[in-house]
Amino acid sequence: MDAGKQLVHAHEIGIKTGLVLQKRVRNAQEDFSHRVQEACGDGKGIGKGIGKGEGLADAARLMTGADPLSCYAYAVDAAQRAILFWDTLRQRGNHFVENAVQGLKPVLHFDYEFVLDGRQFERPVNYALLRITPPEGVHIDNSRRPYLIIDPRAGHGPGIGGFKDDSQVGVALRAGHPVYFVIFFRDPEPGQTLLDVCEAEQIFVKKVRALHADSPKPAIIGNCQGGWAAMMLAASDPDDTGPIVINGAPMSYWSGAWSEDEGDNPMRYAGGLLGGTWLSSFTADLGNGKFDGAHLVQNFENLNPANSLWDKYYNLYNKADTEPPRFLEFERWWGGYYLMNREEIEWITRNLFVGNKLWSGDVKGAGGKGFDLRDIKSPIVLFASMGDNITPPQQAFNWVVDVYESTEEIKARGQVIVGMLHQNIGHLGIFVSGKVAQKEHAQIVSVLKSIELLPPGLYGMAITERAEKSASGDVEYDVEFREHRLEDIVARLNRFQRVDEKPFEAVAALSDFNQRAYELFAQPFVQAMSNDLSARMLREFHPLRVQNWALSDMNPWLAWLGPAAEAVRENRQAMEPDHPLRQREQAGAEIVSAALDGYRAVRDAMTEASFFGIYANMFSLYFGNKEPAHDGRPVAVETAELPQVREALASIARGGYVEVLGRIAFLLMRHGEPLPLSRLEMRKEMVADYGEFLPEVPMHEWRSIRGQQEIIVQHAPEQALETLAVLLQDPADRERLLTLLDKLSTDERVLGSKPTAEQVAMLARIRRAAAGKPERVRRPATLARA
Repeated sequence: MDAGKQLVHAHEIGIKTGLVLQKRVRNAQEDFSHRVQEACGDGKGIGKGIGKGEGLADAARLMTGADPLSCYAYAVDAAQRAILFWDTLRQRGNHFVENAVQGLKPVLHFDYEFVLDGRQFERPVNYALLRITPPEGVHIDNSRRPYLIIDPRAGHGPGIGGFKDDSQVGVALRAGHPVYFVIFFRDPEPGQTLLDVCEAEQIFVKKVRALHADSPKPAIIGNCQGGWAAMMLAASDPDDTGPIVINGAPMSYWSGAWSEDEGDNPMRYAGGLLGGTWLSSFTADLGNGKFDGAHLVQNFENLNPANSLWDKYYNLYNKADTEPPRFLEFERWWGGYYLMNREEIEWITRNLFVGNKLWSGDVKGAGGKGFDLRDIKSPIVLFASMGDNITPPQQAFNWVVDVYESTEEIKARGQVIVGMLHQNIGHLGIFVSGKVAQKEHAQIVSVLKSIELLPPGLYGMAITERAEKSASGDVEYDVEFREHRLEDIVARLNRFQRVDEKPFEAVAALSDFNQRAYELFAQPFVQAMSNDLSARMLREFHPLRVQNWALSDMNPWLAWLGPAAEAVRENRQAMEPDHPLRQREQAGAEIVSAALDGYRAVRDAMTEASFFGIYANMFSLYFGNKEPAHDGRPVAVETAELPQVREALASIARGGYVEVLGRIAFLLMRHGEPLPLSRLEMRKEMVADYGEFLPEVPMHEWRSIRGQQEIIVQHAPEQALETLAVLLQDPADRERLLTLLDKLSTDERVLGSKPTAEQVAMLARIRRAAAGKPERVRRPATLARA
């Protein structure tokens, strides 16, 4: 790109980002005004009639309930709530100090026992494997598939996957599955790396398999950072892992929603605006080789200042009589800050946050082989939410595009990938929401019983509530799967075809430069000045820790607070929540919250505009003369020219009984219809009923064969039928198949509750072709679709 084109490109970027910024600032102002009007205009405040001749009415509304007795009652109530509020913060501080002294423990709601301690391994790591003890009244069937849950190590401690009864752990236990939990301790082992952790988790999986040798392979559940850790584990040890479920896991870090209406993902711009990975190295050096997880938690707090600074505290104050237990329970997890080695945080930032190259093959495992997600042999379930501004759906799903070239490659490799998208839950809600646990996580457990029988491909999973409740009164759900093409999913999720990811290449280049400059010129001095004492002082005086221990019984100025709170509880004079004065208080709180949300919206808009204003231009300057790199999108080529299609068609007349079954399975499918979970479970029953007619091949190998045969039928339907007899040269195989077809012709389960005319006709054609009497009849268009 010459200088003239670079200037034109820079001008276009400036105009574009300026217009987007103006629109988003205007939207922020409108949202703020709307919320203020809502707070003041529905009888809870003043100002509804300003400018409309209703000033007297406004004054009357303001004075409602403002008589002397009500004002006195409100003052007493407000003061008592204030004491209860501060006492709750004191209790939070006491819990923080107590947990810190004990070394921090998992916040699991359930009892547990230790199975393996990674600190005793040849390569020690601060990880351990727990077995969850089922609560009273819950029966566990040890022959069922065990569950292994990996929690995120992103500043907080472990336990969020089993934080309450309605959680991932809870729904799996109630379904009768043995549940294991991977935890980690506060302090990392000296010299431990992320690759050491991956090896330790492989040992955990092998141990679970040994404890349940007669059960299906364990299901691996990964939450957030634990999601990509689970994928690393499955890619490096595919023969020992069962289905993989990753919840809110950022896998493609450069991706995110970017539109003219809103910028939902400010975290993806942070690395660029902070200059890359050097800051994490600097912070770890200040910690004498340890990175303080409180810095990561601070980043999460900054994402939503309205909640961090006001909403959660006002909610506690507003409901001072009932809210403290829930507040303290959550803060017990949120206020526990864990450490990482410098090597660990540098590996994460360089290879994931900024480098985004974990799945490119550049990152090698302990054996020297790159992590290749195509090596995973078990189905993968991806759960993300449109309301998640930490891991947007693009980051959760775009890795599929980066790894697989086409839908046909997914099928040819026998892979099953199922996506599920929530519409509005936030990042933490994916893990801690009781409603999500009762609905999405409970249905994922039911799905994993049969998901391995899905034909290879890319699916969307939909959950719908049944109109009628169960006999016990519980809500029940129906689950169905609808197959999609990879290319369609990419177009739906990435409005700008991932062009907005190009500037991140400039971020990575600048980050490498800054990192090297820091290592050469600053790191030696920082490390020389750091020691254990200075590192501990920095950690203890981190603002997030100070706000806990400063408001605890360690503070002698708060000695009066506990007795005062007890006196308030004994003489509580609460005002009704719907009293006009309380409503005005709530209206004022809503205005403060709206102002902080408005600030956040403007800040995020300016962050996004600054990022593209800097790095989009830098990209054109430093990369404009290079050949455009593959951006991860499937290349637009004819499907017939794909190598997977050519290889499949070349093998159309090769194979035997297994290939014939795979081909027939696709020929008899109901195409274009969603697949209910009930039908998938029916298939599982049929596998047992027709076991004598089915080949004994590993499930992944069967899915690979099934995917290749699907490609053959889609691209050469007539030849696929004609060559059935060629594949059945063995008379025993032919007799076996014909017997199976006789049984299937009278079993409505295989064709659905009501077989279509096309399915009946196709079954007859298959029978004739298998018997060596193919008819050259044109295949119906409904069955010959590509």
